[in-house]
Amino acid sequence: MSRKIVMGIVFLFLLSGSFAMAQGKVGKVTDVNFKKLVLDSKTLVIVDFWATWCGPCVKQGPILESVASKTDVSKVKIYKMNVDENTVAPSNYKIRSIPALVFFQNGKEVDRLEGLTPEDELMKKISSYTK
Repeated sequence: MSRKIVMGIVFLFLLSGSFAMAQGKVGKVTDVNFKKLVLDSKTLVIVDFWATWCGPCVKQGPILESVASKTDVSKVKIYKMNVDENTVAPSNYKIRSIPALVFFQNGKEVDRLEGLTPEDELMKKISSYTK
């Protein structure tokens, strides 16, 4: 293969977003996989406790997607948990209002933000835990 073709393929690969190993995406966590994805994680984990009927929760979604695209997945993971479909973890962590962004490190809750959180505030909070 010629060098130009290889470079073109590499460029298209990078453009396609297939390099998601470096950038994170917002995942889904449930009561069933909460321990594995959140409590057993070696990185900072943010769980967005939300519901489909909650207006501020719906607005928080795109903010989390943007933050996830700007963060290194080896340093922080972001998950959403629907509180109507999962009741054990929200009860265990005393989720009383949504959206609630709960920060976990080494299996322990270390911080929490309640209500609609702007992107810049969320990025500052993440930076304080990933330095």
